[in-house]
Amino acid sequence: MVDVLYQADESFLIKHDLIKGSMRLVDAVQAEQIYSDMTSTAEMSGGSVGNSMAAIASFGGKCSYIGKISDDHSGDVFRSDMAALGVEFCVSSANNNSPTALCLVAITPDGQRTMATHLGACLELTTEDINTDVIVNHKITYLEGYLWDTDNAKEAMIKAAKVAKTARRQVALSLSDSFCVERHRDSFRDLISEYVDILFGNEEEITTLYQEDSVFKAMDIGRNDSSVLVATLGSRGSVVNTLGTSIDIEPFRIENVVDTTGAGDLYAAGFLYGMTNGYDMRASGMLGSMAAGEIIKQVGARPKNVLSGLIQNI
Repeated sequence: MVDVLYQADESFLIKHDLIKGSMRLVDAVQAEQIYSDMTSTAEMSGGSVGNSMAAIASFGGKCSYIGKISDDHSGDVFRSDMAALGVEFCVSSANNNSPTALCLVAITPDGQRTMATHLGACLELTTEDINTDVIVNHKITYLEGYLWDTDNAKEAMIKAAKVAKTARRQVALSLSDSFCVERHRDSFRDLISEYVDILFGNEEEITTLYQEDSVFKAMDIGRNDSSVLVATLGSRGSVVNTLGTSIDIEPFRIENVVDTTGAGDLYAAGFLYGMTNGYDMRASGMLGSMAAGEIIKQVGARPKNVLSGLIQNI
């Protein structure tokens, strides 16, 4: 997916019927209407798990990415960006005329990002794209909740999870968006209870999933589904629940929030890097917090500074 970043005001969100802080799926016509109103933009490779893999590579970790792009300019940019970062990406291109997915990101003055996404070639991700050798050769398979909106991708995710569990590898899931959770609560719960070892979500996503008014009540329920639950709480930091024990993680304090795009993606990257490199839960959470703090100081969700330098602060 390629991100198109635009500094917007509240009236832009109202005009295009966008709810601040959420992600809305749009068709090609709607995407063009929104894009045409973005007078000055910055474009870069993105996508939630794509951002996380880029950040893990920046920490010095080994990672691969499974996704679907088209043979167009945006697809070429995405593939070359991944290669430059050292992320293995060997999935074949889409077969029809669907363009590489586009995420139109409206950034309001408070740093909040609101997204309109045209999935394009992403809709063609199928079980055939799941390379079992890639999954077996990695410690954790990280799934993106957004993909649960499409049947083909849902089947691909389930296949990936089954392969990982059979190989005694761990499975992690990002809930991605509270509206996505609302649409698929029951099937998400089934997926999580059967396959997911590590669950990531922000406060709204976790409470929506478990239908509780408190994130701590929700996590108390969720610990029966996953062995590790991670809830990001914005300026209040994050909390990690593992084996019934809650660990509070301090936020990484910065003076000026520029853009919250990718904060959750970078947190997950730091946490997963920590878990796969022998760090305990608290240290992994701290790496996640620091990575999230780094990304909100800049525009865009791909880190401009090498993240491996953060490790010395643990």
